[in-house]
Amino acid sequence: MVLGHRGASAEAPENTLAAFSLALQQGADGIELDAQLCASGEVVVVHDASLARTTGFAAPVTHASWSVIRTLDAGSWKSGRFRGERIPLLLEVLESFPRLVNVELKCDLADDAGLTGEVVRVIRAAKAEDRVLLSSFNVACLWRARLLAPRMPRALLFESEQRWPLRSGLLAPLLGVAAMHPEHVLALPRRVSRWRRRGYTVGCWTVDDPYLAASLHQSGVEAVITNWPARILARWNV
Repeated sequence: MVLGHRGASAEAPENTLAAFSLALQQGADGIELDAQLCASGEVVVVHDASLARTTGFAAPVTHASWSVIRTLDAGSWKSGRFRGERIPLLLEVLESFPRLVNVELKCDLADDAGLTGEVVRVIRAAKAEDRVLLSSFNVACLWRARLLAPRMPRALLFESEQRWPLRSGLLAPLLGVAAMHPEHVLALPRRVSRWRRRGYTVGCWTVDDPYLAASLHQSGVEAVITNWPARILARWNV
């Protein structure tokens, strides 16, 4: 499976409807996006803790209300042709994108201020439970998701910069996750084989080289999250 990382984010502004639409046009099996709570309680789709990089508005997402966020230009930083592209609500994305949506719960704190619960509520309101995967680096968020929506599949994210207990995926059994989502450098063939024997599916990020994607697939990786869906789909020979 090929999932667009924040949409087709190499060619369109990340985490916008334009990027998700382009990923769909390019034939991606799904998309990956980042979900955060803004100050007024809505679930917005944005990666950074601050709005500065993609909108020029230097405020934390959690300090800005939806009435402000909805007015920001989240496309011009990428290209003038995307001027006026907005940060979307999670609900908007779920209603407009018909395929798999990997929702990353974006929170660094043990107390997520209600993020997980609100994401679950929005997914149910959109009747999208059968095509959503929840993922997070935050084990507290995944634990809450297990309690709030035990039938909604979950994936554990981890990366090479984390301490060994986290980057090895050791906590997965406690969280009841269905999938391992390691940074691709951690997906060594012996590890992938071990994870699959234990019943996990394996998806790697962020994979922009089609030859690396093919190599990962040959080792048992079942999904790649990429900034370049078209490039991977065009040249990935498996």
